[in-house]
Amino acid sequence: MEYNPVKIKSIDKITHDVLRIVTGKPAHYRFTPGQATEITINKDGWEEERRPFTFTSLPSNSYLEFTIKTYPERNGVTKELLKLKKNDVLVLHGVFGAITYKDEGVFIAGGAGITPFISIFRHLHAVGKIGNNKLIFANKTKRDIILEQEFTYLLGDAFINILSDDHAKGYHHGMIDKHFLKANIPNLRQHFYLCGPPPMMDAVHQQLSSWASRKVLSLQKNLSSRSEVEYR
Repeated sequence: MEYNPVKIKSIDKITHDVLRIVTGKPAHYRFTPGQATEITINKDGWEEERRPFTFTSLPSNSYLEFTIKTYPERNGVTKELLKLKKNDVLVLHGVFGAITYKDEGVFIAGGAGITPFISIFRHLHAVGKIGNNKLIFANKTKRDIILEQEFTYLLGDAFINILSDDHAKGYHHGMIDKHFLKANIPNLRQHFYLCGPPPMMDAVHQQLSSWASRKVLSLQKNLSSRSEVEYR
């Protein structure tokens, strides 16, 4: 069983409810973009409370980064993370992951489901292979969008936002339904990568399946029951 204590190098908010935590990196630690690890807080009463969080740094970085949605209204791990500061210790465990990049396609994320895609897109940019990939990102409001400026820089017009609660200029409003998919995905013969809350993933999967018949090249869903998008 892996046990890797790491010190926090920096911790800051990047949205009203999302933390960026940067830690040291054990010399032997390896992961691929899209993978995650289970983390515990090295404090009394929290050592056994493992929670899964995705790596958002690159494998080549000398540090590890995690981008974590927090739920301060609940007495859980993410509320405790909000109390941490530089030099506090986290413990990393084994690496796992359900989404791996195969080829160009459409990435569809809901809320914190964006996190596996952060490292993937950073890696593609670093090696000059952003290509014709497209990212559709669903959130409730504009202030919920994680790393909006970075994704706009990486993807330009191939970064498409849809908001369920806000009406904002330059942003789609509503839900990801069949009409939205048909308007924004002209070609089904490509890879699809899907990560978000289970009801959202199920709905989008059903819409794609009913529209596409057998035309979809492949569709990857983050089906891990340990996914942080399910955690509060």
